[in-house]
Amino acid sequence: MPAPQPAPAPKVAPRPAEATGTASWYGKAHHGQPTASGETYDMHAFTAAHRSLPLGTRLLVTNVQNNRTVEVRINDRGPFVRGRILDLSYAAARELGSLPDGAFRVKLRVLEEPAGARARSSPPAKPAAGPPGAPVTAP
Repeated sequence: MPAPQPAPAPKVAPRPAEATGTASWYGKAHHGQPTASGETYDMHAFTAAHRSLPLGTRLLVTNVQNNRTVEVRINDRGPFVRGRILDLSYAAARELGSLPDGAFRVKLRVLEEPAGARARSSPPAKPAAGPPGAPVTAP
């Protein structure tokens, strides 16, 4: 009788490598507060919040209006405003030239997910009720 075969690995739907949508930024009001990763939020670091990408994922973010780019690391969950796909740190938004805009169109490209990220990915954060484009807590 042949030896039992290990169970096949569960199939995981591939994540899109790129996405386009509306981003916003958060700053001083959250500076020094804990993030979903356990890190302290630093508004001067190049970080971001995403609902479902694994914490530690590196993204290339492009402001579609001016084509400026910045690389960020996901260390928090959010955004909590319907219709937004990413909350950027103050520093990342500044690099993109987006501070005055509040909400702005971006293209996201996954550069790297942390090893084993699929197995330990956090569940997606739920967006807050409210009209799309509603303001986030003042930076």
